[in-house]
Amino acid sequence: MATPAVSGAREPCRINLALQGGGAHGAFTWGVLDRLLEDPGIDIAAISGCSAGAMNAAALKSGWVAGGRQGARDQLDWLWGQMGAIPDLSFAHWLMAFLPGPAMTAKMIETVVPFSMIDAVTSAVSPYDLPFWENPLRRVAERFAYDRIGAQEGPLIFISATNVRTGKIRVFNNAEIGTDVILASACLPTLFRAVEIEDPATGRCEAYWDGGYAGNPALFPLFAPNLPDDVVIVNINPILREELPRSAAEIGNRINEISFNSSLLRELRAIAFVKRLLAGGQLQPGSMKDVRVHMIADDKLMGSLSVATKIVPAPTLLAHLRAAGRLAAEDFMESARSKIGTAGSVDLAALLA
Repeated sequence: MATPAVSGAREPCRINLALQGGGAHGAFTWGVLDRLLEDPGIDIAAISGCSAGAMNAAALKSGWVAGGRQGARDQLDWLWGQMGAIPDLSFAHWLMAFLPGPAMTAKMIETVVPFSMIDAVTSAVSPYDLPFWENPLRRVAERFAYDRIGAQEGPLIFISATNVRTGKIRVFNNAEIGTDVILASACLPTLFRAVEIEDPATGRCEAYWDGGYAGNPALFPLFAPNLPDDVVIVNINPILREELPRSAAEIGNRINEISFNSSLLRELRAIAFVKRLLAGGQLQPGSMKDVRVHMIADDKLMGSLSVATKIVPAPTLLAHLRAAGRLAAEDFMESARSKIGTAGSVDLAALLA
């Protein structure tokens, strides 16, 4: 499939991608990446991801090394095919008109017996109590081509996980990344056993949980001098909810969103602080990175979903999310692409107020 031509002459621009985790909601990021990869004028220099963002990053990098932009798109399609997505969305497009939208799908999943059972069991039973426990993501993670993920060509890749013993973030990059790193980054402790990885610096075997607890996603690896100043965050956890959660499910869902956004908001506050110091002359230009922040999100859509839809990758929902991600990326291309390389498109003061 040929890459579509981009309308109008545009200067190529280099960006970093920061991909949030959020379980099955990562299919939204699939759609975003699919659209960005269509634009030959966008050069992805580095990707930081955790959980579902880590899996998207790994798929993009391995596909890119094997077959460029189209290879990356194909590998992302493969990933979400494995996760439960409809393989041929062109065929399913007409069918989706007769299927429930994301909000209705979320309500259905929340009320069905299987999810209620999962919620009850994970609240009372540890994964370590199950004698025949097996991580269901392993069959997908172990099929990535890690020689390509660790290759020098293509975007740099950073995957974060949370050290259970210290509570600190650990960022793995390129050649360090393997099956266990991907599984560690996506390890929700109520569902999965901690993933143990040896630290080559100490020789100690450390246990890791989901990277979202300490960095969702980690932005600081993208501040290296050799990387571009523009960071495009693909946000899949709503930052703002106007309505007060009242039911047990709504309260649990909002707690999940707040906890998985807290590390991102801390890093954005740090970026905003540095920008104020640079603008006020307290810091010399070039002494610290003046990061230009962009964001691709659909808080209205994500606000209609819940924790239930994060852990139940219903094919219909994944198809809706992919389509929504493409639309959000298209809106970004129209409204903010021209700012890349010159200015951020996120009003940090308003976002953090």
